[in-house]
Amino acid sequence: MVVRMKDIAAELDVSVMTVSKVLHNKGRISAATRERILRRIDELGYQPNVNARNLVSGRSFLIGLIVPDLMHPFFAALAKIISRNLRGKGYGIAISSSEEDPAIERQEISAFLARRADALILASSQRSATAFKRLEDEGIPYILADRMIRGLNANFIGSDDKAIGVLATEHLITRGYRRIAHIGMPGISTGNLRLQGYRATLKRHRQPLSSQWVVTVESSDERGEQCGFDAMQKLLSLKQRPDAVFCYNDVLAYGAFKAIFEAGLRVPADVGVVGVANMASFSFWDASPVGLTTIDQNVPQLADAISELVLVLVERPQRAPSRRILLQPKLVIRGST
Repeated sequence: MVVRMKDIAAELDVSVMTVSKVLHNKGRISAATRERILRRIDELGYQPNVNARNLVSGRSFLIGLIVPDLMHPFFAALAKIISRNLRGKGYGIAISSSEEDPAIERQEISAFLARRADALILASSQRSATAFKRLEDEGIPYILADRMIRGLNANFIGSDDKAIGVLATEHLITRGYRRIAHIGMPGISTGNLRLQGYRATLKRHRQPLSSQWVVTVESSDERGEQCGFDAMQKLLSLKQRPDAVFCYNDVLAYGAFKAIFEAGLRVPADVGVVGVANMASFSFWDASPVGLTTIDQNVPQLADAISELVLVLVERPQRAPSRRILLQPKLVIRGST
């Protein structure tokens, strides 16, 4: 026998609307009533009629999330929290990796449009705004997460990346380092802005800035540790070797750690190291004799802000001005500086 929402409502002597609110975790329902309804739902094995709900509402209750790399701890943590938040509001979430490839990302956008996703969240690998024209034309709301796209007036939630560069470089200067290098990621807003913050801070403090001390890498995710290792080896081979390095993220920083230790140098006595993200879940973490000083991007707060905004966009479909939300980073000092 199929159990219907109205059967549960009649049995418990509550309205169908009350049962619906409990199912979707909405409205002000007393704890006792909520517990009674949830218990009976569980006992009867009730499953909402998703197709009927979708037909009535004209929505799919599906949110698409596209990130560059699901193996990267930052994006994995972001996806986990967003998924939990939206699931608790009655939405399904489908997660895809673009592998830092703009063409794959465009394919995934098309796939989500074919599935009639209500909205998209993208940590985008695109270098221009053209890929988003179809979303705009079809009126599908979307949020850019972590990375901005030049020339695109879209909803954006991420860290203040220029402030990250300032904070990391200021800290190294305060610690007494004077030859500060940067291992960066070119071509994306996060990398460009962190580099701007680094350069602006050195200039403001009248500290030396050599073009040789800025090394860019091709990957900061899947191959990030190896790229960080190779970049640090290049810096250590210079005639005027840097005495500190600010890395685009923690993955690169751990690669830099390996190169420094392999060269017989000490952290922080010979070379200070700062990373970004505060995601201490890399293979090198346990083997490292010192903890990594890093810039915390507060992933839980970032994920919560993205979740809240995407719900506003799908549940209040009237067009509103795009929002730009920058979360302030925080310095976490450990042994590497």
